[in-house]
Amino acid sequence: MSRPGRPLLFLEPGHFHAALTLRVPHPRVADEIVVYAPEGPERLDFLALVDRFNRRAAQPTRWRVDVVTTSDPLGRLIEERRGDVVVVAGKNGGKAPTIRRLHDAGFHVLADKPWLVAPADLAEVRASLAGWPLVTEIMTGRHDVAARLLKRVIDTPEVFGHFRDGAPAIEMESVHHLEKLVDGVPLRRPWWFFDVRVQGRGVVDIPTHLVDRSQWLVDGAPRLVSARSWPTRVPQEVFRRITGESDFPSALEPCVEGDALIYECNADLVYRIGDVVTQASARWELTPPRGGGDTSRLVARGRRADVRLEQSAATGHRRALIVDAFEDRAERAVTPVVSAAQPEFPGLRAERRGARSYELLIPAGLDGGHEAHFALVLDAFLRAIDEHRWPADVAARTLAKYALLAEAAAAT
Repeated sequence: MSRPGRPLLFLEPGHFHAALTLRVPHPRVADEIVVYAPEGPERLDFLALVDRFNRRAAQPTRWRVDVVTTSDPLGRLIEERRGDVVVVAGKNGGKAPTIRRLHDAGFHVLADKPWLVAPADLAEVRASLAGWPLVTEIMTGRHDVAARLLKRVIDTPEVFGHFRDGAPAIEMESVHHLEKLVDGVPLRRPWWFFDVRVQGRGVVDIPTHLVDRSQWLVDGAPRLVSARSWPTRVPQEVFRRITGESDFPSALEPCVEGDALIYECNADLVYRIGDVVTQASARWELTPPRGGGDTSRLVARGRRADVRLEQSAATGHRRALIVDAFEDRAERAVTPVVSAAQPEFPGLRAERRGARSYELLIPAGLDGGHEAHFALVLDAFLRAIDEHRWPADVAARTLAKYALLAEAAAAT
């Protein structure tokens, strides 16, 4: 028997984030989903990942996929209108006008980042965020348990105090790898992932997450101080392993030097939110080290303590949330914060790591991990639609973020 619910429409799913929204069953979503896309490897990869979800031994899903093959996926989707919710996760070039066209046609849109590839896209983003129907980013960071705990500590004056003046009070670094596993299987990226006209340069890609994280910690619109970008050299052999392409496609020839692709994917931004200076760095490396993976580091510097959320070789490639207090009263306030968080985070405890230093230990199983957060984003999005609730604060924050990224893109 089919599960009642809202039908989901997928428009040219070219990024694995589209399939991750279907990683678990959703009570608000019908079993049958509709995919509008031309034939091609990206569509096959999407269908293969959904099929793995259906066939897995533990908690299998039961999605039935109706594939509509067409050379005009957007026009066909709008014409047929087999639902009112569209998931967009694929090529970023042209995404902003696509989202606006869907919005203007009356569809709710859940779209992967980044929406903006060039500064001119900002006008389309502004129009899509101006009002109903709902347009929302697939932004997973605020569902992460460790990040929620970090915010709770920073919002506790007895522990953190206020952000420090001067040098960056928030410092973020994110390192991703071009070769990676998704659902335990090596990820094949389409060749156009390496075309910055399609994927977007590093200054507008991963920084969407980093800027959002800082906006969560500090209220206000970010103002750019400086921006820079630089490339990663991708040898042809690595490119072949990642994409399955035997050679660099002709569209990438302007970026090829010798036997390598010069991929403009790294960025460093410095900006202010109110009086708080933030530095956000994002870079892509080729292959993760043995036993490792993507790494991240966020340091918030307060007048009473520093709070650090890190996953790197220094933490044994596990996520660690550390509070380094500067004074006795801040140290004494850590335990009450942990106790107060118990109802929401059962089993949470603080363990001493040094003089006035504590790690907040999150029990295994309390957070399903990054891939599990996509279902949470989808659920929150559909709940807002069902309740006809316009999230004015989210729309304003999203627009302010893309205004910052448009300025950074113009400056680099």
